[in-house]
Amino acid sequence: MSSPSPSSSPSSSTSAAEAGRTGRESVRLGALVPLTRPGWVEAGRHLLAGLELGVRDVNDAGGIGGVPVELVVRDTAADPERAAAAVDELAGLGVAAVAGEYHSVVARAAAARADALGVPFLCSSAVLDALTEEPAEWVARLAPAQSHGWRAYADFLLGEGRGRIAVATQPSVYWASGTRILRDHLAARGGSVVELDANALTPEALCDAVADHGARALLLLVGHPEPAVPIVRAVRGDRRLAEVLIGAPAGQPEFAGWAAALGEDGAGIPFLSYLPEHPGPLGERVGKELRERLGETPSFVAFEGWDTVTVLVEALRSSDGADRAGVAAAWPHVTVEGTRGPIRFSRAPGIGVWQWVWPPVRIVDRDPADPERLRIRHTG
Repeated sequence: MSSPSPSSSPSSSTSAAEAGRTGRESVRLGALVPLTRPGWVEAGRHLLAGLELGVRDVNDAGGIGGVPVELVVRDTAADPERAAAAVDELAGLGVAAVAGEYHSVVARAAAARADALGVPFLCSSAVLDALTEEPAEWVARLAPAQSHGWRAYADFLLGEGRGRIAVATQPSVYWASGTRILRDHLAARGGSVVELDANALTPEALCDAVADHGARALLLLVGHPEPAVPIVRAVRGDRRLAEVLIGAPAGQPEFAGWAAALGEDGAGIPFLSYLPEHPGPLGERVGKELRERLGETPSFVAFEGWDTVTVLVEALRSSDGADRAGVAAAWPHVTVEGTRGPIRFSRAPGIGVWQWVWPPVRIVDRDPADPERLRIRHTG
């Protein structure tokens, strides 16, 4: 079944200034965020902080044509069915658009449902290339596609002389996609990838396998804190693997919970970050306020949340308070200054949604001498 056209959908004919308002006269934006387990709660908390700060800033500046913005939050708990149901509910509540989500598989379910209903969906933080099965006019994304970021990570490994890698992985479309990207990119340049089933192997048996294969790096394509934390402890305690680099492309070490669980063992583990090396004045200001709101250093996920609201509000303004179809039609025309640089959307090869090409991509780690400081290891 094809999705409604953003330029002519009769089901989306109500204006955002009408459909998005409550009795308190506000424009409603739906937000999908993982706030409970098994969702990555830390990431959800950072994403929500960015969304909420973005809404506050918009309302402090007069809202949209004098009408305040209201954020209607739903917890996905990393459940695709729950996310799809939330999109249904939010659509019924008259939101002008839906945004958010961190987990790729969950974001994919939300994007599919939003596209089918004719509700604009701006994906904040999920990176899976195939966010939709078919090209979608209603969906846009801020985060870089997984293929873009993970190829940069593979280049980093090659530059470090670590072309022979092992990946500890669990069953997941996201982890399988990451493994495929790494394998294809490394194989074309003389590298190799061996997969190790983190569900079938104990951390100690996994260490044996890494040693047997002579891997120069072990990448953690697994959940956090289990089994990532026990695996790191086991590798750090195995003298055979003293020269093996541990990597976490998905960014687990970005969050405070990683350092709290692993201490010094959690440093020196490179991960992908989507923040510029030198933020501009806007990034500095938003970063300071996010730190105050979170009580800790904000991750790139928090900045993605703020940028999400800024993009949606600009889409609403540029369509002059138009209906949902007008918001979706605005994706290729929106240009805004985000916390990480100018944001505009286009069609990227192999990506079925409107995509920001590209946010900053860096590989960083926590300095073993000062875990609060991030060291830049590679720029993609």
